Amino acid sequence: MNTLFVLLGPTGVGKSEAALTIAKHLSSPVINADSRQIYKEIPVGTAAPTPRQQKEVKHYFVGNHSIDDYYSASLYEEDCLSLIERLFIGQEDGTPHPSLLLTGGSMMYIDAVCKGIDDIPTINEETRQWMKQRLQAEGLPKLVEELHELDPEYWAIVDKNNPRRVVHALEICHQSGHPYSFYRRGIVKQRPFRIIKIGLNRPREEMYERINQRVIEMVKQGLIEETLAVYDKRSLNALNTVGYKEMFDYLDGLITLDEAIREIQSNTRRYMRKQLTWFKKDPNIHWFSPNDISAIIRFIDEQDH
Repeated sequence: MNTLFVLLGPTGVGKSEAALTIAKHLSSPVINADSRQIYKEIPVGTAAPTPRQQKEVKHYFVGNHSIDDYYSASLYEEDCLSLIERLFIGQEDGTPHPSLLLTGGSMMYIDAVCKGIDDIPTINEETRQWMKQRLQAEGLPKLVEELHELDPEYWAIVDKNNPRRVVHALEICHQSGHPYSFYRRGIVKQRPFRIIKIGLNRPREEMYERINQRVIEMVKQGLIEETLAVYDKRSLNALNTVGYKEMFDYLDGLITLDEAIREIQSNTRRYMRKQLTWFKKDPNIHWFSPNDISAIIRFIDEQDH
């Protein structure tokens, strides 16, 4: 049976380099599962695979969209499953790939491929712009109140301080005429291939040090210049992410560069802990140290027997 190996782990753990070794061993391209590395304008702040890494092994879903594009986990599920099917049978590059590697740290994107996500309607541009204007004009508390009226079930569990989640739920309510909770069924979809998950982790203090150092490297590699280049599009959802929010504050003169760096480091560490909490709930993940790549390769080879 065809097999999809899923290499996952928190930000900064070392997935990109490990993925190269594993992909070469499997004679597989790398299928990226990162919700921000898909955007071509922001490779530095998202730690996207470098040109060298992409030259070594073919990567999919890296820099293939613009920050202006609407994209979602449900669209990724559709696009990625179509690609996987073509790669398995050799329709994509002329070579059948019985084993494939998908790697990333975006929990929703990984779940979209492995479990499937609910068939939630795609929001049209008119509704998105209308709700965006309402958020600015009326404020979040007013919209939370409206969500309580239209969808009390989702209102009870949503993070009421997260405008993106509140607004998205209201977009669904208004466009479809159904509550958002009507679509949220959480039914796991069966895939016509094996899924084997490999998790990478390091000791917590080591992770903190790697993250702190990586942020400093990002600044050296041009994070400020990259943020300046997209400054006029700062309201886009693609830029509502760690690294850019803090740099926008720096460019606005609200904080110093040192403060921005410290905030990016702190918020990245917080995101790392959130990722680990999510991943640790999955009993099907086989955990390894990224330093022990030979053990990972042995584990992969054992799956064929």
